[in-house]
Amino acid sequence: MSLKERIEQVEARIRRACEASGRKRDEVNIVAVTKYVSTAETAAVLDAGLKHIGENRIEVAAPKWEALEGRGVWHFIGSLQTRKVKDVIDKFEYIHSLDRMSLAAELEKRCAAAGITVKVFVQVNISGEDSKSGISPEEAPDFLRALSEYRHLKIVGLMTMAPFEAEPEETRPVFRDLRNLRDKLNDLAVTKEPLTELSMGMSNDFEIAVQEGATWVRLGSLLVGKGEEES
Repeated sequence: MSLKERIEQVEARIRRACEASGRKRDEVNIVAVTKYVSTAETAAVLDAGLKHIGENRIEVAAPKWEALEGRGVWHFIGSLQTRKVKDVIDKFEYIHSLDRMSLAAELEKRCAAAGITVKVFVQVNISGEDSKSGISPEEAPDFLRALSEYRHLKIVGLMTMAPFEAEPEETRPVFRDLRNLRDKLNDLAVTKEPLTELSMGMSNDFEIAVQEGATWVRLGSLLVGKGEEES
């Protein structure tokens, strides 16, 4: 199947998921996860009309970003080491994996020095799996309140990764719980502006995520034909 055909297939599935849940198609954004493909293949994704690119290792992403002269909107979707923040902030508009205050402090320091603002998702470990990164739901209110003090971080929403299930329907409670947590945090007004975004859903389960309110889905194998989305 060609890239064009894969994109058309994904589009049709997102539209059906939106229709099933009474949502508008333009409420859902696709992040094309290109971490396992070449610069040429990443360029093909951009040429095909997808503008959001997801990568999880700066060592792999930086040469692509430079070769492509910064085309597209880049999302850092993997675990981010504090010592690599300086290399990430000038290339990635979004960071989906903010999960500790030490990382937030380094992001704030580097962004302030560079005179830029980065959009961040707070990663929440909804499923409670030891293998998953992220703060616990119980930690979220205090974490978000503290994070709101940083002027160079724009907190846009929450991110989670559901367990890989043979039956995607089994992931629904995870996605629903993240949406409910976002709504609870907004009711508590823990951030200066309401949280609007939910980064959740990958190739195996994105339709369920869309039905439960995802505004960003991270798709690798369905689009580029290889690799997985998880870091």
